[in-house]
Amino acid sequence: MPDADYYKKLTKVMQYIRGTKELLLTIEPSEDPKLWVDSLYAVHPNMMSHTGMVMNLGKGATYTGSTKQKLNTKCSTEASVVAIDNAMAQVLWTRNFLAAQGEHITTTTIYQDYKSTILLTENGKQSSSWHTRHLNVQYFFVTNKIKKSAVKVAFCPKHDMLVEFFTKPLQGTLFK
Repeated sequence: MPDADYYKKLTKVMQYIRGTKELLLTIEPSEDPKLWVDSLYAVHPNMMSHTGMVMNLGKGATYTGSTKQKLNTKCSTEASVVAIDNAMAQVLWTRNFLAAQGEHITTTTIYQDYKSTILLTENGKQSSSWHTRHLNVQYFFVTNKIKKSAVKVAFCPKHDMLVEFFTKPLQGTLFK
C-alpha cells in the first residue's frame, strides 16, 4: 500500500502535467535536421542503460524516442556511444525519406553532452582508452558517417539538452 508521501508526489506531478496543457506544439521547417541523444547509465533493474532522443527538422520535434538499451555497457561513455548508434537508424531513414521527396540534406547534427563520446565517435578506436577499448566495432558505424560528412556530432551543454526528460527526472521550471 503506498504511503502518504507517494500520494503527495503523485499530486505534484499531476499539477505539473495539468500546467502544460496550454503549451502549443509547432513544427516549422529548416535547412538541417538536428538530433539530441542522451543516455542514462545502468538505471534499469538488470543494469541496462537507457536512451532518449529528439529529432527536429526545424522548430518542433518530428521524432522522439525513449528506450532501454538492448545490451549492458561498462561505462557512461559506452552507453552514450550505443545511444548514438541506436539513433543512426532514424537519422538515415529521415535523410533517405527527405531525399526521396527532393530535399537533400548535407549534414545532420547530433548533439551530445559527453565530450569523450564525441571524441570516440569522431576518431573511432584511435580515441579509445583502457576504459573503452572493448567497444564493439559496430558502434563505430557513426565514425564512417562523420568521415563522409553525413552527420556531425556536436557538444551540447547538459542544461540545453532537449532530450534530458527522456532519461532523467526533471522538476519545476525545467520540466515545463
